[in-house]
Amino acid sequence: MRGARSQQVRRRDLPLPELIERAAAPYRAAGRFAWHFARGKLRWDPVFADVLRIGLIPSGCHILDLGCGRGLLAAWLQAAQACHDEGLWPDDQPPPPQSLSLRGIDRQGRDIRCAQTLGYATAVFEEGDIYAADLGHADVAVIWDVMHFLTWDRQETILRRVKTALGPNGLLLLRIGNGRGGWRYRLSQWNDWLMAALRGQLLRRLYGRSIEGWLKTLTQLGFTVDHLPMNGTMPFANILLVARLGPGAHDRQGPVRPTPAIPTVVLSIPRDPQAGGAPL
Repeated sequence: MRGARSQQVRRRDLPLPELIERAAAPYRAAGRFAWHFARGKLRWDPVFADVLRIGLIPSGCHILDLGCGRGLLAAWLQAAQACHDEGLWPDDQPPPPQSLSLRGIDRQGRDIRCAQTLGYATAVFEEGDIYAADLGHADVAVIWDVMHFLTWDRQETILRRVKTALGPNGLLLLRIGNGRGGWRYRLSQWNDWLMAALRGQLLRRLYGRSIEGWLKTLTQLGFTVDHLPMNGTMPFANILLVARLGPGAHDRQGPVRPTPAIPTVVLSIPRDPQAGGAPL
């Protein structure tokens, strides 16, 4: 036990303060609000750091960032590459992905214009509806905190379109809220309504599903899915789904915890009679 504790103490974490400052710095050109928003989001949202700690994104891939917002993922990955190249990366952490390209799509024109100020040669940002836009081809698709704003039918249409864009060996990183997360899920909804109100948007309804519902939908589309909680210190019900296509997908999963078998009774997903029988 003493040796194990010593080994944990010696393990170095990512250079988070340096990463956050470097990733947020380009947003100064878009104004103080954009800069403060970037610093706060990168500091408190665990998904950015955990994607690097786990080593989920491979080098040399083309990323499709759907609902990219202000382009924070691109800024984060760019900062990680710079820290690694300058020798600031711990040896006992997975190296950040290198030689990436990224295409971001978001319907909020203000956010896209902010992302375009980043000026990265390997990242492009386009205003558009991810439900209708030409997705092209990608190796990795990222959809974080987007799907619950869309109706259930649109969610499934987008997932099918993403599968086509990814090709036979693609990776989907999908963060969702567990609709059966009780008060934690309701708190997540209230947070979304507040954030939308601050942006001048009115949300009439959010369309969540249970974790079992998401797993069933993705499995039926041919994905092999693992999942892990993605809340950090926040009391939410967020989960990152790591969904892979192709033969040997389990062998390519890496250190993500395996998804437990789902009992047959759970797969009988309840229906909301007021929403036309959509899955919860």
